[in-house]
Amino acid sequence: MSGARTVPGKAAPRGRFPHVKVAGGFAFVSGTSSRRPDNTIAGAEADPMGTTSLDIRAQTRAVIENIRDILRAVGADLSDLVQVTAYLVNMNDFGGYNEVYAEYFDEAGPARTTVAVHQLPHPHLLIEIQAVALLPEGVRK
Repeated sequence: MSGARTVPGKAAPRGRFPHVKVAGGFAFVSGTSSRRPDNTIAGAEADPMGTTSLDIRAQTRAVIENIRDILRAVGADLSDLVQVTAYLVNMNDFGGYNEVYAEYFDEAGPARTTVAVHQLPHPHLLIEIQAVALLPEGVRK
C-alpha cells in the first residue's frame, strides 16, 4: 500500500493535501485538528450571546480520535505511532493537553514534540497534531 489519500467521513483538508501519505512502510498524517466533517469544531461552543468557550481537553481528544480514524484507514492504529508533533496556540493549555494525551499514550508511546504557534487556520482551533506511524508488518508492501 502506498500513496496519498483523503479519508471519507473526516473533515476535508483545507488545501490541496491528503489526510495521510503512505511511503516506505510509514504513514505520514497531515496536521489534524478537531474539525468535524460538517466543519464544526469539537471543543468550541458559542452561547446565544456569541460568547465562545474553547476546551483544550475536548479538542485534544477529538484530534487524537481523528488521527486514529485516519490511521485505521491505512491499516494502522495509535499504537503504531512513532512520532507526533503538536502545535498549541497557547502554552497555558499544555496541562490540559498533556492530561488527555496521557489517556492514550505513556512513556512507551511515540516520540513527541510540542510547540507554540501564533495561530492555526481557524480562530477556534487550539491544537493541531501531525504524526508518523510505522505500518504493521502485514500492511507494509
